[in-house]
Amino acid sequence: MYLTDFEGLRAFCERSRSADVLAVDTEFLREKTFYPRLCLIQLATDDEVAVVDPFTVDDFSPLEDLLVDERVTKVFHACPQDLEVIRHELGCVPRPVFDTQVACEFLGHRPQIGYGALVQAYTGVRLDKAETLSDWSLRPLDERQLGYAEADVSYLPGIWRQMVAELERLGRLSWVEPEMEAVADPARYEHDPRAAYLRLKRSGGLTRRQLAVARELAAWREGRAASADIPRKWVMRDETVVEISKRCPRTAAELGRIRGAQQLKGEDRDAVLAAVATGLAVPAELQPQQRRRPRASAESEGVVDLMYALVRVVAEENGLATQLIATRDDLADFASGAPGCPLRESWRMELAGSRLERLLAGEVGLTVKDGRVEQL
Repeated sequence: MYLTDFEGLRAFCERSRSADVLAVDTEFLREKTFYPRLCLIQLATDDEVAVVDPFTVDDFSPLEDLLVDERVTKVFHACPQDLEVIRHELGCVPRPVFDTQVACEFLGHRPQIGYGALVQAYTGVRLDKAETLSDWSLRPLDERQLGYAEADVSYLPGIWRQMVAELERLGRLSWVEPEMEAVADPARYEHDPRAAYLRLKRSGGLTRRQLAVARELAAWREGRAASADIPRKWVMRDETVVEISKRCPRTAAELGRIRGAQQLKGEDRDAVLAAVATGLAVPAELQPQQRRRPRASAESEGVVDLMYALVRVVAEENGLATQLIATRDDLADFASGAPGCPLRESWRMELAGSRLERLLAGEVGLTVKDGRVEQL
């Protein structure tokens, strides 16, 4: 179904209330905007597939209610960007969520598997991806585009059922559920302009004083881009933010000598200079710090190497991706006893953490047999 009005959407959502699963996908554009522009919503139950046109539907309240209905599992593939779009456009974060890309990593598939590869693995169907680069903002949509949009959700209910059965058989469903809860945490999709400086490229060399300036500049850029709904880089590129933070200009003439800042005029120029002044006025004890991990010694690096080898053994034994169990940073935290290490929680502790503790205590070791690393 191609739904273009409120009544059609309301009727579909009402029927879907009795389903136990709703597959969801979105098509959006964000190349020329600050916020993603929702262009299409695809929905599917076991029995129906609907493509919803957000340009003509003027009331999404039935869908909002359905997306937060705890009785219906919302299935996505690689959901973070979809959840961000839904959060912005509909004002809600769907729950409960099941992400098939996340689940794949617990079932021995390669990390970050694409939707086409997922469908082929579970159904044998090879999808036509010719419309991947369609401009979904243009109307009317043709039959080929609508067919492509439908295919993005029509297979997900069946795949979800297969995956849940596999996870239950392997005793891993309880492992996956916390990962799904984390990806659907509304706090993950809150926008904090004061944290934007943490995502600046090439800012690693800034001092704490310069970081305080960068924090003010990046926050101003977020607000400016959001208010005009244009990309951040159209306001000011990361490289320019970092360079201004390094030089800390105090006058329009000094600012104008920085490449990339010459286009700033009037209120924007004044706002940038005010942001620099505000950053420079931050007391030393309140200035932000770079989020750097301390450089590891050769001895601790060797310990982490050995731990990583054991995690690879565990991953191979259980058909899991090594990175799913632990990163090298996780291993360093585990060895140092840092609080909040995921390896000390739930299934990761049961699967690998307890063996790592024995390795660190010298109770087990590793050997090579037939060209493979094995635990002694």
